[in-house]
Amino acid sequence: MRHCINCCIQLLPNDLHKHCFRCRGSNHNNQKCPVCKQENIIPLYVDSKQMSLLAVLEVRTDHNESWNGFFCLRKGKLCSLIFGLIIMTLVMASYILTGAKHGLLLIPSPFHYGAFTGNPNLMDNESLSEMKDHYQPSKINISYVKDYPSIKLIIDTITSKIEFINRQRPDLEDLKKQELHMFSVIPNKFLPNSKNPCWYEEYRGNTTTDPYTTNSYALYSKRFRTIFDYLRKVFWNHLYHYKDKHYRLRCLPHFYIIGQPKCGTTDLYDRLRLHPDVRFSAIKEPHWWTRKRFGIIRLRDGFHDRYPVEDYLDLFDLAAHQIQGVLQSDVTKGHSKMNHIIIGEASASTMWDNNAWVFFYDNSTDGEPPFLIQDFIHAFQPHAKLIVMLRDPVERLYSDYLYFASANKSAEDFHEKVADSLQLFENCMLDYSLRACVYNNTLNNAMPVRLQVGLYVVYLLDWLTVFDKGQILVLRLEDHASNVKYTMHIVFQFLDLGPISEKQEALITKSPASNTRRPEDRNLGPMLPTTKAILRDFYRPFNTKLAQVLFDDAFLWKKT
Repeated sequence: MRHCINCCIQLLPNDLHKHCFRCRGSNHNNQKCPVCKQENIIPLYVDSKQMSLLAVLEVRTDHNESWNGFFCLRKGKLCSLIFGLIIMTLVMASYILTGAKHGLLLIPSPFHYGAFTGNPNLMDNESLSEMKDHYQPSKINISYVKDYPSIKLIIDTITSKIEFINRQRPDLEDLKKQELHMFSVIPNKFLPNSKNPCWYEEYRGNTTTDPYTTNSYALYSKRFRTIFDYLRKVFWNHLYHYKDKHYRLRCLPHFYIIGQPKCGTTDLYDRLRLHPDVRFSAIKEPHWWTRKRFGIIRLRDGFHDRYPVEDYLDLFDLAAHQIQGVLQSDVTKGHSKMNHIIIGEASASTMWDNNAWVFFYDNSTDGEPPFLIQDFIHAFQPHAKLIVMLRDPVERLYSDYLYFASANKSAEDFHEKVADSLQLFENCMLDYSLRACVYNNTLNNAMPVRLQVGLYVVYLLDWLTVFDKGQILVLRLEDHASNVKYTMHIVFQFLDLGPISEKQEALITKSPASNTRRPEDRNLGPMLPTTKAILRDFYRPFNTKLAQVLFDDAFLWKKT
């Protein structure tokens, strides 16, 4: 005979305990019941298998109540469940109402497309963004619609907000307040018989002193240590001795190749340095004006110690040694003539990268930087010459993507990143001026592709606020690629370089192109036609303005 686990009656064939109430009736005696006093307990069998008591649910039924499907739940449990559901409903309703009030609901809008907050670049720079979070766009609407008609609405919104407004040039005294050390090191007068801004600086070290021991370029990069090892060996041979004191010749560049990335600046650099009268910094792209002087090596790594101007000047010591040799030779011969050696610097970030300003210059006007790179360069070198190499901004952006993207590169992925970046840029334009968005560090680091680098005219107009138009040479990569000899002659003329032999010219003009697209990137093919149409629409108003400023319709890039 089998018994119920909690009762002392025999189980019926259908296992229903209709008579269990008798077991617990008035006549029941716990001491006499063999089951209740733990004697002869027979376990419950289900499907001929013994079950552990821990696995058995307690089931009790009452003869005069039926739960109609909830016989396993007590009234108390059911009430608790209903009460919990009510609380959950109230919480959700409160969240929805609060989110709608503050515009935080992630609901796509048919008229506005906002930022994708999960961008990995933004995560890398999270600590930097928190420092100036008030520069972030305020709208957080999200849309995943990336077809041409939908994105065209975004571009139309951006175009309607474009205004090219002249910036106010800062006062020299305000610049000095921002960079006291720089102005204490660089004089306001230079040697008269050198094309470069050069001057003699007293060297207070001795023969056992390493002049480059604290140079940040040597400390942070193994690639440059060989260069500085050589400079250490020849340093004392190039000191100028006068009245028991030692002097070293310091120089700044005569010209700068200021931009843009992926527009042929490396090729121009490689050809120019073959000219017998041209010298460059020991490092092709020091990025000192835009990054290193602020302590930026990579934005995702945060800030390091700021590179002082002395570290930057060290990079021109090789060229300064040669210039000094010519100057001393002229003195020995008893005549003084102009030194024809010119120094160049080719950081392609100089034209456009002002991302660090927001962390150092607080007196901003409506999110626009109060000081730009060109303000400081002009303060020291008002006669500097600037070379800009540009290309079709649509093709530049794709080349930039292929060069810097690390994985999963494809035309489809590029399209996605373009769409995301356009939405972020539109977000900013709804709240801020064009200049504020172009120089917005948070926005620029959040965009998956660098749309802003192709807004050439915005940067050019800002450079023209401090430099004369005749000091800036603007070239097109398309023209350079089709006729290298012609463009190089233009550059030589712009820099007032002397004539060269046919052999030297052939070496310069017939060398293979530098920094071309990698084979694996070429195999990916062109961008999608839809992506190209989107970018054409986006860059069109900026190209139109650029062509007007330069009086050259070739900068419309209609045929590319």
